[in-house]
Amino acid sequence: MESYIVSARKYRPATFESVVGQEHITNTLKNAIKKGQLAQAFLFCGPRGVGKTTCARILAKAINCEHLSETTEACNECESCRSFNESASMNIFELDAASNNSVDDIRRLVEQVRIPPQSGRYKVYIIDEVHMLTLSAFNAFLKTLEEPPAYAKFILATTEKHKIIPTILSRCQIFDFKRIRTEDISKHLEYVATTENISYEPEALHIVAQKAEGGLRDALSMFDQLVNFTGGNLTYANCIDNLNVLDYEYYFKLIDYFRSGDISNSLLLYQQVLGKGFDGQHFITGLSEHLRNLLVCLDPITHTLLDVTDNIKQKYLEQAANCKLPLLIKYLEISSDYEYRYREANNKRLFIEVALTKLASVMRGDLQNFKSVPNATQPVSAPQPVKAVPSTSAEDTTKAISSETQQPTTSVVQSTDTTTQENSAKTLVQIKVPVKTSTISINVDNANVQDAKTEDEVEEAGITKEIIDEFWEEYSTTTKNENLKFAMIHSDITVRSSNFFNIEFENSYSESIIRSSKMELLTYLREKTGVKLLNFSTSVIQQETRKKLYSANDKFDYMRTKNPQILNYRKVFKEIEI
Repeated sequence: MESYIVSARKYRPATFESVVGQEHITNTLKNAIKKGQLAQAFLFCGPRGVGKTTCARILAKAINCEHLSETTEACNECESCRSFNESASMNIFELDAASNNSVDDIRRLVEQVRIPPQSGRYKVYIIDEVHMLTLSAFNAFLKTLEEPPAYAKFILATTEKHKIIPTILSRCQIFDFKRIRTEDISKHLEYVATTENISYEPEALHIVAQKAEGGLRDALSMFDQLVNFTGGNLTYANCIDNLNVLDYEYYFKLIDYFRSGDISNSLLLYQQVLGKGFDGQHFITGLSEHLRNLLVCLDPITHTLLDVTDNIKQKYLEQAANCKLPLLIKYLEISSDYEYRYREANNKRLFIEVALTKLASVMRGDLQNFKSVPNATQPVSAPQPVKAVPSTSAEDTTKAISSETQQPTTSVVQSTDTTTQENSAKTLVQIKVPVKTSTISINVDNANVQDAKTEDEVEEAGITKEIIDEFWEEYSTTTKNENLKFAMIHSDITVRSSNFFNIEFENSYSESIIRSSKMELLTYLREKTGVKLLNFSTSVIQQETRKKLYSANDKFDYMRTKNPQILNYRKVFKEIEI
């Protein structure tokens, strides 16, 4: 059985030209080699799997090559190149600083540097994960790194540049490796799949490239995993199942449901997503990303920001053509807000379902039903007075009153004429409208009067301190919550308006107990008083800080404020001359 070599090693770049996505690094290094302007120390830093160690090896091989090509690539034919390819080079040394990070390891390295190469031009030392060196090891390395022999070159590689001391950084040429673009990783995966005779769908390789998040080594590792999972047939469906990626189609359907105001199907689709093992955070994050992609599709200039395959891109363009900019911005505001607050929610599923309901309600026009409740600690504003209606017609007055959001105060006056009551089933209703000083009387049917006598009339009567104190004391005696009972007893109620009162406490602990039980108390008080819009706020009395009494005069002044007769005693005993 032949030994299996993973793709990350088998297809590891061996030349500058084959390095993926780091042209700004490879071009600089090739120009330095061509002009003979090599630094004594290099620092390669960047994320994992982007080619730092690979470029270090290619550089070490190239500077020792005896017959460089016109493109500044190693010839692979000279003795130095052959020994390097066979891992038998005596001029290139690799040190793993993660396991050799002590000062003794660096001292041994410094002693080796003193010995010149027996063959070849340079001795190259590649130190990987250099940030793992101890402070003592860094200090022992400083002098050699600053003034090495002419034949010695150091290439340091790290994923955490911020952990390297500044004195080391100042002695190196720093090369920052960037994350590899999804398009470049996808093309490299296509090359590997073609070489290995593996059938694939472009969308499948693109999903792998996206999942790798800029790391080519991670992409090749996932590629090997998928080849084993699918038996050499990489399809989009197989890849999203194995890599736990949510299909684009779910979000395309979801946006269609939002645009049609279909709340039911939106919730059912979320149930399907949960059934496939995805959590709410993954779902809402993907939804925000989908809305962002639709947003960038609105303008041809920003189409390059869409990181998907051509087939998926066409679907985005088609759906974006049916969406307007204000609508997408509204969707994004809602989804990003719920994505941000997801971790704070106790009931995660309900939280996402509320978000979906709110998103689907945008096109239905009833989004105002989901507006946040105002701060309960703020007093409810009193009803505004009814505007004057300059009309003397009963019919016009009735229409004007019905169009106002706040109804005027009405009082029903029963007619004392018994004959009129027998002959006509009508009652005189006197409606007071603030039109100068006139009062308009309108005859309406008894049935309408009975309908007008709703619970709103009770609310208009308002509350008083006696009523609130009565029910407040009643609830405090029946509740089984001892902390709540204590807080209710030690409180002071002040009625501020017909449906609002304030409660003062001597300490913040009692105030927090009442605040946490606010809905419970309001439900009880609204039922007892009949005032549906009843509300209250809480506050803590600011305690006056007492002045500390240090001197005898301070103590005497304090006692004098408590008992003025002390002055008389002071004169009698003549302790101090006044």
